[in-house]
Amino acid sequence: SKCCYSQCICLITVTNSEFSRAGDFLIGGLFEVHDTNEMASEFTPVAIDCSKQPFIVTNYRKLQLMRFAVEQINNSTQLLPGVTLGYEIFDLCSDTRSFPGILDFISVNESVRPWHQLQPRPGNMTSKVISVIGTYSSTMTRTVAPILAMDFIPLVNYGSTSSAFSEKVKYPSIMRTVLPNQQMIEAMVTILLHFRWHWVAFLFDNGEYSTDGADLFLKKIKDTEICLAYSDEINANTNFSEMFQKIDTQKINVVIIFAPGRTASMVIQAAINLKISKKVWMATDAWAFNRKLLEMPKIDSIGTVIGIIQPKSEIPGFHDFLYSLQNISGQGEERVCSQMCNCRQLTTEEIVAADPAYSFPVYSAVYVVAHALHNLLQCESGQCNTSTTVYPYMVLAELKTSNFTLLNKTIKFDENGDPEFGFYSIVFWNNEEAEEVGFFKMYPFVDYYINSTKIQWYTNGKVPTSLCSQDCPVGSAKQQNGIHTCCFDCIVCLNGTYINTTADPYTCVNCSATEWSTTASTSCRPRSVEFISFEDTAAIVTLFLTVGFVGCLCLCSVSVFFYFGKPQEAFCILRLLPFVLFYTVCLACFVVRSFQIVSIFKIGAKYPSVQRWWMKYHGQWLVIAVAFILQVLLMLISYTSVPPKLYNETVLYPEQIVLACDINRAAVSGSLILCATLCLLCFVFSYMGKELPKNYNEAKAITFCLLLLALTWVIFATIFILYRGKHLQTLNALAVLSSLYSFLLWYFLPKCCIILFQPEKNTPQYFQGLIQSYTKTISQ
Repeated sequence: SKCCYSQCICLITVTNSEFSRAGDFLIGGLFEVHDTNEMASEFTPVAIDCSKQPFIVTNYRKLQLMRFAVEQINNSTQLLPGVTLGYEIFDLCSDTRSFPGILDFISVNESVRPWHQLQPRPGNMTSKVISVIGTYSSTMTRTVAPILAMDFIPLVNYGSTSSAFSEKVKYPSIMRTVLPNQQMIEAMVTILLHFRWHWVAFLFDNGEYSTDGADLFLKKIKDTEICLAYSDEINANTNFSEMFQKIDTQKINVVIIFAPGRTASMVIQAAINLKISKKVWMATDAWAFNRKLLEMPKIDSIGTVIGIIQPKSEIPGFHDFLYSLQNISGQGEERVCSQMCNCRQLTTEEIVAADPAYSFPVYSAVYVVAHALHNLLQCESGQCNTSTTVYPYMVLAELKTSNFTLLNKTIKFDENGDPEFGFYSIVFWNNEEAEEVGFFKMYPFVDYYINSTKIQWYTNGKVPTSLCSQDCPVGSAKQQNGIHTCCFDCIVCLNGTYINTTADPYTCVNCSATEWSTTASTSCRPRSVEFISFEDTAAIVTLFLTVGFVGCLCLCSVSVFFYFGKPQEAFCILRLLPFVLFYTVCLACFVVRSFQIVSIFKIGAKYPSVQRWWMKYHGQWLVIAVAFILQVLLMLISYTSVPPKLYNETVLYPEQIVLACDINRAAVSGSLILCATLCLLCFVFSYMGKELPKNYNEAKAITFCLLLLALTWVIFATIFILYRGKHLQTLNALAVLSSLYSFLLWYFLPKCCIILFQPEKNTPQYFQGLIQSYTKTISQ
C-alpha cells in the first residue's frame, strides 16, 4: 500500500510480517521502536527514516506483546469466537514527523477523506482500524490524539501518563490502561512524607510528561511539609557542575528525576563524573527499570536509588511466544523491525531480558478492545453476529463501560478514561537489580507498604535525612525563616500556652482560664479548684474559736462563717458586711468608754459643764448611733455601686484556680476610714488616761487592745501582698477573730477576773475612792 504525507510518498511493505496481520477487524499499533532527535528539513518535506535511528529493544518488546495478545485472542474460543483480529503496526520514532502510519489508520481505500463524506451510513466505508494501541510518550500522544479524534477512533494508551489526557473535552477518544501522573505524584509524595524527606530537588525536561509532573508535584506539596528547594529543566546545555553545586550548597539530600530515560541518563552520568554522592535519587517508571542505568559503572557511588514503577507482570505464555518466533526465523537471523526496512541482529534472549515495564498496560489495552468488540458483535453461545457494522465511535462508547477480569485484575475505567486498576511497585536499586521493597495502590482504596529494612542506605542502615531545619523540640513553635515553610527557627512556648503541631505548628496557643501549662507544653492541664471547705482543719479550728463571742462581738463573728465553703456572691457580701458594721459599733463603744474615763478623771474636774452636757444628752448613745448610721450609709453606697463578686485567681498559681471574692477597695474605703477614725479617737482618749491611778487599768487595757488590732491588720496586709493562695481566706478569718479576741482577752477577760476573784474592787465605793484620790493629787 501507499500512504501520502504532504508531497512525500513512503513505500510501506505490508506483507505478513511483525508489523501487519490480516483479520476481520484491524487494530492499529504505534510503538517507538526507534528514537530520533534529528531536526526537520527546512527545505524539503522529507519523511523521517526511522530505521536509521537508534533501536529501542524495550519498545520492540512491547510491540511483540501486542502481537502475542492478538494471537492469544484469535486462538480463544471464549473471546470473539469465529472472529479474527488483525493489526497494522507502525514505528512512531518521531514526536512530530511520523505521520504516514497515523494517516494510514484513518484512510479509506488509501485516501483520507473529509469527515462529512464518511458519515456512518450503509454503503459508506469506515476507517481502516477500529481502534489504535499506543503511544508510549505523552508528547507523541498529544500529536497523534487530535488526528484520531477526528473520526473518534479510540486511542487505547499504554504509556502516556500526562494529566492533560484526562480532559475529555480536549481528548475525547483517549482511554488509558496506564496510571496517570496524578497517581505517580501521589505515590512519590507519600514516600517523601513516609521517610520525612521535606527538602527536595526536582529535575525534569521540556517534554509533556516531565512538565506535567512538575506542575502536579508543586500543587500536591502545597499543603504538606514538603518544600521544593530546587528545580531545573534539564537539556543538552545544562551546566551539571553548577546545578549540583547549588543542590549541595542547600544541603538537599533527595533528588527527584521526573523525566524519560534519556534525560535521566544524562543526569546520572553527570553525577558519576562529578563524584556526587550521599544522595537519595527518586526514579519514576520512565527510567527506574532502565537496564543501561542499572548496569552503569560506579552507579552505586551516587547514593541510594528508590524507584516507583509499573509492577513486573508475568504474562503467561509470552516468553514461549518469543522463543517460537526465534525457532521460526532461526538464531541470529535478521528480522523485520520496521515497516520500512530491516534494522539489526536481535536474539530472543535480548528481548526477554529487556525492561518489562508497561507489559500489562500493553497486554490489557489489546484485551479491552477485544472485549468491546465482543460486546458490539453480541458474541454469545460460541458465535458472534459478524453482519454488524462496527464503527470506531461505537467501539469508543463500549470501551468506556468495560468491566471484565484479566489476570486476576478487574479492568474498568473512570469517567475520564483513566484505569481504576493497577498499582505501583516501590523498588530499590541493588547490585544491578531493581529489588521490590513495597507497593502503592489506589484501588479500591489508597494503601502502601515499604519494607525499609530491605533498603541498603548509603548511610549504613540509617534512613537519610533531607531537611532545611531540624525538627523543633517538643513544646516549641516554628517561626518561618525565609520563603520556605521548611526553614524555621524554634520558639519555646511559655507558661500558660501550648503547641498543637498537628493543628498549627507555628502558634503557641493560650490555655483557657480553667487550664494551665508549664514551659514547652503540648497540651493544657485542668487547674485544681481551691477553696477552704467547712471540713478543712483550719476552718474547724477557726469556727470553734468563733463560738466564744457575745453581743456585738458575736454579730461581728458571723462574718467568719462565710470564709469557708465554695464561694458564692452572697458569701462575698457577708464576709465583710457583719464584721464592719458591728465592729464599728464595738469601736464606737470603746471610744465612748475611753472618753468617759478621761472625762471622769480629767475633764470633769477642769470642765464640769462638759461632763454635765454629756450626761444630760446621753452623749454615749448619740456617738454610737451616729457611728452606726453613718457606717450603714457608707456600706449601702459601697455595695450598691460596686458589689463584691466572685473572682478566680489564675495568674499567680498556673496549676490552680483559687476561688475568691473580689471586693473593690475604693468602694469600701469610706467604711474602712470610719473604722480607722474610731480606732484613732479611741487610742487618743485611752492614751490620755495613761497617768490614771495604777490600780485602775481600763484605759491601758484599751490602748493595748488597739495596738494588737493594728498589728493584726498590718500583718494581714503584708501577707495579702505576698500570698494569694486558698489559705488567704483562712488568714482573713483569723484576722477577724484576732480583732475580736484582742478585746475579749485583754479587756473583757481582766474585768471577768476582777468580778470573780477581786469582788471588792467591783463596788461603787472603790471606784469613788479612786476618783477622790486622783482629784486630790491633781489639786495638790
